[in-house]
Amino acid sequence: MRVLVAEDERVLADMVAKGLRRLSMAVDVVYDGESALEKLGINRYDVAVLDRDMPGRTGDEVCRHIAGSGSGTRVLMLTAAAGIRERVEGLGLGADDYLTKPFAFAELVARLQALSRRSVAALPPVLEQDGIVLDVTRHTASRDGLALSLSPKEYAVLHVLLRAEGRVVSAEDLLEQAWDENTDPFTNTVRTTVMTLRRKLGDPPVLHTVARIGYRLGE
Repeated sequence: MRVLVAEDERVLADMVAKGLRRLSMAVDVVYDGESALEKLGINRYDVAVLDRDMPGRTGDEVCRHIAGSGSGTRVLMLTAAAGIRERVEGLGLGADDYLTKPFAFAELVARLQALSRRSVAALPPVLEQDGIVLDVTRHTASRDGLALSLSPKEYAVLHVLLRAEGRVVSAEDLLEQAWDENTDPFTNTVRTTVMTLRRKLGDPPVLHTVARIGYRLGE
């Protein structure tokens, strides 16, 4: 899952991003609405977490832009205002969900996962293929009943490949969906991560390289 966090409280924004990255999400962070609009014009996000009360270009303006863009990006609005009127107004702007500060990080994660499932064709929270089971809610992975110890990026790559349901996924698409914008696109990070993931998945081989095209899952 690729997430944009737009929050002017820098400590909060950085803490949220750090926590989400530990859960294998690709996260870009900005601290104002203008920067959020710039990122949205460049990258595709599954979910945008917007502080409604950012200075300058507010979260309301960014939300309107997303709603009118047809990008499919879901919006989780953050606000310090707990009143029903504020929540109704935010949802009326096109937000998909609302969370009042202060919030529990676990609740933020649960809401993001729910929104992500709505940003693509409906997918179950548990993905299975060729004996591989990935539980998005519990953030666990196994093959043939044996737990897999995966790094955050290995988990993210496996998630993308399982979502593809056997279709070939290019290295470029993996880079876009599993890494944030700070990753050098000319490095061999995708190939290295796929190589270690393939080893951890074990035998019989299930993660295949399709020459000059990309990677796919399937025995």
